[in-house]
Amino acid sequence: MAEKFLMPKLSPTMEEGQISRWVKNEGDAFEANETLAEVDTDKATMEMTALKGGTLLKILKGAGESAALGETIAITGKEGEDISALLSEVSSNGAKTQPPAAEEQPPASEGEAKAEPPASAGGTTPKSETAQEPKDPEPLAQRDNGRLIVSPIAARMAADNGLDLKSITGSGPNGRIIKRDIEAAMESKVQDPRSKAFKPSTVVGASPFRDENTSKMRQIIASRLAESIGPIPTFYLTVEIEMDNVLALRKQINANLEDDEKISVNDIIVKVAATSLMKHPFVNASYQDKTLRFYEQADIGVAVAIDEGLITPVVRGANLKGFAEISAEIKDLAAKAKAKKLQPEEYTGATFSISNLGMMGIKEFTAIINPPEAGILAIGGASPTPVVRDGQITIRNIMNVTMSCDHRVIDGATGAKFLQTFKQMLENPVLMLM
Repeated sequence: MAEKFLMPKLSPTMEEGQISRWVKNEGDAFEANETLAEVDTDKATMEMTALKGGTLLKILKGAGESAALGETIAITGKEGEDISALLSEVSSNGAKTQPPAAEEQPPASEGEAKAEPPASAGGTTPKSETAQEPKDPEPLAQRDNGRLIVSPIAARMAADNGLDLKSITGSGPNGRIIKRDIEAAMESKVQDPRSKAFKPSTVVGASPFRDENTSKMRQIIASRLAESIGPIPTFYLTVEIEMDNVLALRKQINANLEDDEKISVNDIIVKVAATSLMKHPFVNASYQDKTLRFYEQADIGVAVAIDEGLITPVVRGANLKGFAEISAEIKDLAAKAKAKKLQPEEYTGATFSISNLGMMGIKEFTAIINPPEAGILAIGGASPTPVVRDGQITIRNIMNVTMSCDHRVIDGATGAKFLQTFKQMLENPVLMLM
């Protein structure tokens, strides 16, 4: 019997999902626990699987389209089954569906098909771009009132390689320009000897533009940041820290490690922050309306930049781990984040966060608190700076650190004392042993 296939809940914070791609096409049969599609959730691309076998009769939400939890995204049933009644029911409930034409009536599948998180199918997979070839896509200039329909990765590739998107015909759904179209254009450009010639151009009128579907990650980032900067009464504390002893300590430790085991300054900062949090419980806490929640260990969120935004994998119990263990864990989590393979428990539930832009040449900045955490450290780069010590001008490697504090939990003096401990431990790493 034909049935509606509903958007499942694939992560604890998911409210809707965006179809990344359908692994199965209309008319394809599938087995129990087989992956039907990949769905972009708030932080990762997850596999959507079926509980029992059947045939995918009709796809109602294509690649790039979003659906709320419980919304119908496809119809499954027996091959050759009539699904017109279900299509009419879905359409009357507000879904944008059209009954298939007689000559395009797809085959169908048997039995109830439901989706579940990727744990039942072996985890997550990186997001990729594939699409069915559309029939005779319209010329680009005539699509969507002249606006370009481009996938994010295709847009970046075109910009990086100096390609004019208006000259490319998309092969994705509704004429969408996708990765393979850019690759084909790049190959054509290499083979064309005239492509290297200078071609002057004149811009006339208003600038063309393109609209891109917002990824679920970017939507959640926007929502969480708006939630933070508005309701949370935030204040900022900045301190200068001499990093010469940390740099010497790192050099000494790395001299005894293999290349792939060497630690970074950030690894030391994570350990020092975690140790300092244990001495200042109000900083390792969160506001819970009528209560304050104090955490017994330091689960540090470490900000990692990926193509679609920022994600904060969590180093659990960082106060209990050594530099090398923290370093190995951060490397593993960062690799998973960039491959979009992080599981929800690996990027949720931090008690405090650190954002380090020092390696990008940033001297000082402020970071936005990630609720419900009460604080976040913004780490700038350490650079040689003239300072006065014992009446003499000398050069020290100075790093600026700014802490954003939730004033509902952290008072000014409390934040200042935490930074004092943090500074003392970095300037004298032996204090971590006390």
